Amino acid sequence: MAILLAVGLFIVVPTAATRLLHRLTDHPFWLNVGEGGLRLAIFVGYIGFISLFRDIRRVFQYHGAEHRVINAFEHKSQLLAAEVQRHSMRHLRCGTSFLLLVMVISVVVFAFLGWPDLWLRILSRVAMLPVIAGLSYELLRLCARYPECWPIRLIAAPGLWLQAMTTRPPDDHQVEVAIVALRAVLPDGGEVN
Repeated sequence: MAILLAVGLFIVVPTAATRLLHRLTDHPFWLNVGEGGLRLAIFVGYIGFISLFRDIRRVFQYHGAEHRVINAFEHKSQLLAAEVQRHSMRHLRCGTSFLLLVMVISVVVFAFLGWPDLWLRILSRVAMLPVIAGLSYELLRLCARYPECWPIRLIAAPGLWLQAMTTRPPDDHQVEVAIVALRAVLPDGGEVN
């Protein structure tokens, strides 16, 4: 059900809604850019809307805890709540950044694929998703590998800004949960320090 909702909200609705753009232009490039822009606006609006719910804000606190723990681990800090709380809630390899990259890369790719009939456009968007996801994943890895390179920083910046919406400062208990979760997936019984 969640997959159908996501396809409907982020692929079908923007693709169908761009029929309104035909009043302004018939150029396939601009129609695709308009569709992608609408998809991005729906995505950011969706995140903003769900962040109004108390339960989601709590989920975003756990997301912040996860980032702080990973940052502490990668900086070889002690995995204690007080130490972890000093670390950033932003992380270059975040799933939020990945989703944003998928959407931006899809705008670029689809801008050059013409403007076929509605059902063919929807089918092409779904069919190209694995390729776009793969490109986005590799770009995200590149961002994490070269964080000081200024072109990479420009690419990573929107994802980091979006993380300001999807992370909230965690309490110590949430950080401790994230520490336990990290230790559970580490080799050697989770001993990190």
